[in-house]
Amino acid sequence: MALAAFASDVPVPAAAPACAHCGAAVPAGGGRFCCTGCEAARAVIDGLGLDQFYRRRTLDARARPLTPDRERPDLAPHVRTLGDGTSTLELFVDGLTCPACMWLIESVLALVPDVTQARINLGARRLRLAWRGPAERAPEIAEHVLRLGFRLVPFDPATIATAASAEESELLKALAIAGFAAGNVMLLSVSIWSGHAVGMGGATRDLLHWVSALIALPAIAYAGLPFFRSALAALAAGRTNMDVPISIGVTLAAGMSLFETFRSGPHAYFDSAITLLFFLLIGRYLDRRARGRAREAAQQLVMLAARMVTVVAADGSTALRAAGSVPVGATVLVAAGERIGVDGEVVAGRSDLDRSLVSGESVPVPVAPGALVHAGTMNLTAPVTLRVTAAGEGTLLAEIVRLVDAAECGRGRFMVLADRVARLYAPVVHLAALGTFLGWVLFSAMAWQDALMIAVAVLIITCPCALGLAVPVVQVVATGRLLRRGVLVKSATALERLAAVDMVVFDKTGTLTSGAPSLRDAAAHPPELLARAAGLARASRHPLARALAAAAPQAPLAEGTIEHPGQGLSLATPAGEIRLGSRAFCGIAADDGDGALEMWFRGADGAAARFVFTDALRDDAAEVVAALKRNGFDVALLSGDRASAVASAAEAAGIAQHAAGVTPAEKVRRLEELRAAGRRVLMVGDGLNDAPALAAAHVSMSPASAVDIAQSAADVVFQGTRLAAVADTLLTARRADRLVRENLVLAIGYNVLAVPLAMAGFVTPLVAAAAMSSSSLIVIANALRLGTRGPAR
Repeated sequence: MALAAFASDVPVPAAAPACAHCGAAVPAGGGRFCCTGCEAARAVIDGLGLDQFYRRRTLDARARPLTPDRERPDLAPHVRTLGDGTSTLELFVDGLTCPACMWLIESVLALVPDVTQARINLGARRLRLAWRGPAERAPEIAEHVLRLGFRLVPFDPATIATAASAEESELLKALAIAGFAAGNVMLLSVSIWSGHAVGMGGATRDLLHWVSALIALPAIAYAGLPFFRSALAALAAGRTNMDVPISIGVTLAAGMSLFETFRSGPHAYFDSAITLLFFLLIGRYLDRRARGRAREAAQQLVMLAARMVTVVAADGSTALRAAGSVPVGATVLVAAGERIGVDGEVVAGRSDLDRSLVSGESVPVPVAPGALVHAGTMNLTAPVTLRVTAAGEGTLLAEIVRLVDAAECGRGRFMVLADRVARLYAPVVHLAALGTFLGWVLFSAMAWQDALMIAVAVLIITCPCALGLAVPVVQVVATGRLLRRGVLVKSATALERLAAVDMVVFDKTGTLTSGAPSLRDAAAHPPELLARAAGLARASRHPLARALAAAAPQAPLAEGTIEHPGQGLSLATPAGEIRLGSRAFCGIAADDGDGALEMWFRGADGAAARFVFTDALRDDAAEVVAALKRNGFDVALLSGDRASAVASAAEAAGIAQHAAGVTPAEKVRRLEELRAAGRRVLMVGDGLNDAPALAAAHVSMSPASAVDIAQSAADVVFQGTRLAAVADTLLTARRADRLVRENLVLAIGYNVLAVPLAMAGFVTPLVAAAAMSSSSLIVIANALRLGTRGPAR
C-alpha cells in the first residue's frame, strides 16, 4: 500500500530535541522530525527511509520524468527576492483535496536543501515557499511537488477565482447527471422489487437490469470523473488520498452489479452505485461552496491590490501600469470612485476615503495634501494626486495579507492533533474495509456480494475530512471575521492563547488614551485670544501646538512666526513681540503646579494665558473596560506616566488596579509575577517602552498607531481609534476555542459511532455517502456560525 508508513509507530525517547514539524520529541537518530507522520524522510517501508522510497518512486528524474517540459510553468519571473537573499514564491496547488495531501507536500519539501519554509493554506490551496538561493531554483523545487501528481501554477487570485468557478460548474454538471440517472434507475429498481413480490420472470428482470446498466454506467463514468481523476493522479504518484477509497467503492458497486447482470443474478446494485455517487457529489459540491465562504478575507484583499493605476509622467501625460511595477516616487492620479492601488502621500486634491477594507473603520476619512493613504482604500468624492511611497509587496495591504496568511497557515496544538489523526487515514481505512470483507466471508454464511457491499460502506464512511477541517475552518473564519473588523492576527497560536486569557493589562498613553493631546476647556478662553494663539501654533508641528491649532480651526496662520526648537514660537508685531511656548520661554515664574501638560501665551502687553491639555481616553475606553469585566476579565493599568495622570485615566475608565511610574523592566517583572500566580495576561500597549512587556505577556495586542517595535512584538494588531477591538478579539477567540472543541467532538464522535455500525453491516453505501458528506458539512456549518455574529459585547 502506497505510503503505508503513515501508520507505523516510531518510539520516542523521553529526552529529545523538538520536532521541526509538530514540536513533539524526536526519536533517537530521527533528525528533524518525531515520527513517520511528521517526516516524509523516515517513513519506514520495507526497511527503507521515506526519503529513499520517495526518491526511488517519484523523484528520480532519470527513472521517469512525470512532468513534460511543455507543462511546467515558468516560475522564475514570479519569485520575489528579499534583502537577505531569501527567495519567496506563492503557488496554487491544483489537486489538493485533503489534509493528508497538505501534510505530504509540506513534509517532502522539508527535505529539500535550503528550503526554509513550505506552508500550505488548505482553504485557498496556496503554497508559500521560501528558500536560500537564487530565483532560478524555483523550477527545481517545484518539481518535487509536481512529481507527487499535483499541478502548480503561480498564485494569481483573479485567475484562480475563475478556475474555482469552473471547478464548481463541473461538479454541478456531474451532480445533475448523477441525479437524473439515479432517479431513473431508482424507478427501474422499484419495478424490479415490485415484480419480485408478484413472481416477475427472470427474462423481464434481466431486461430491467440491462436498461439500468445502460443508464447508470455512462452516468457513473462521467459523474465520477472528479473522484476518478484525483484518485488516478494520486496512485500514479505512489500515494493515496480520500478519493481512492471513494473511487474503489463506486467502482466495486458498479462492477459487481454488471457481473450479476451478466450471470442473470437476482440482485444488481446499479441504483446503489449511482445514488452513492449522487450523494457524494452533493457533499463535494456543498463542501466546496462552504469552504469558499470560509476562505480567508486576506485573499479578497489580494484581489483588491491586483489592479492597474494611472501614472502621471513629468510632461503631464498619463499611462496605465500594473500597481506592483510602479516605482517609489512616481506620481499617480486616482479618480473619484477608484480604488487606490499603491501606498502614497497626497500631493494635490482633497477627498474622502473609505478605509473599511483595510482598517475596519466604517466612517469615510477626509484626506488633504500631506495625508498618507494606503492600497486597498476607495477614493470616494474627488480626484487626488499621490506620490508613491510603496507599491506591490511593500504596501500596507500586502503586509496585512502576509500577517493574516501566516496566522491561517500556522499550526496550533489542536491542528497538530487533527493532522496526526488524519494522516493515518489511508492505511487504516483500506485495512478496515479489507478486514470487514474477509470477516463476513470467512466467519459467516453471508454471500460475498453482500459482504462486498458492507466493505464498500466502510470505505465510504471512514473519511477524515471532518477531522481535517475541524480546526482550520474555524481558524480561517475567526481570522477573517477579525480582519473585517480591522484586527490582524499575526501569530498562528494567538487565538488559542487569547481564549485562555483571564486578565487584561493596558498601557495608558496611546493605548487607553488617544495619544493625541487636546485642549481642555477651550470655551473658557476668549475667542480672540484663542485665535491669536492658534495662529502662531499653526507654524509648528509640535503635538501641543497642533492640538491648540485644532481647537480654533478657522484661525489663519500668523505670517512671520519663528519657531524656537525646544522652547516655543514668537512673532514680532507693531505692538511688540508675542510668544507661545513653555513657561520659561514666556517669562512666567516657575511653579510646581499640577503637573498638567501646558503651553503659555504672552501678549505684547505682557498679559499671560495658560492653555492646559489632556490626553483624553479613547471614546469607548470606559465601555470596553465595563464589557471586559462583565465577561469575567480582570483589568489593570500599568503606565510610566505621572501618578496624577494615571489615577485620573484609571478612574475615568473604571479601572481599580493601576500603577504609575512603572519602568519597562518593572512591567515585565509584574507580568512574570502574574504568570507565576497562574494568571493568563493579555498586554495591550503601543510604545517603545511596552515592547518588552508585550513579548513577556501570555499574549499581546497593539494599536496600528504603535511604534514599529511594539507592533513587531505584539501577536495581534488592531486598526482604528476604538478599543472595542480588544473585547471583540477576546470574545471571538473564546467562541473559536469552543467551536474547535465542538468540531473535534463532532468529527471524532462521527467516526467512533459510524465505523463500527458500518462494519457490523447496519449501514448501506447510500447511508454511508450521506453520513460522510454530512459530517464535513456539519463541521463547516458549525464554524461558520462564528462569522454570522455581530460585534462581541
